[in-house]
Amino acid sequence: MTPDSVVQIVRDTLMTAFWLAAPLLAIGFLAGIAVSLVQIATSMQDTAFNTVPRLIAFLAAILLLLPWMLQRTVAYAAMLFGDLGRYAR
Repeated sequence: MTPDSVVQIVRDTLMTAFWLAAPLLAIGFLAGIAVSLVQIATSMQDTAFNTVPRLIAFLAAILLLLPWMLQRTVAYAAMLFGDLGRYAR
């Protein structure tokens, strides 16, 4: 196994992790902005009001994106294990 192939495996792993996390982070960011705007408009500074909508947004995003995330993860694992013989040399 050459150093270039190790770098490629690590790069593919990090890119897969990035693409799996990016939609959830974006939804959390947008939910946080929306909640903050509502708090500014209503002058409500309750921490539960800040946390609960974000948790609901994350839960909804995970439920909606879970099939896509599993498909990406399984595709990456199949690609990695499919080339296992090449990596063992």
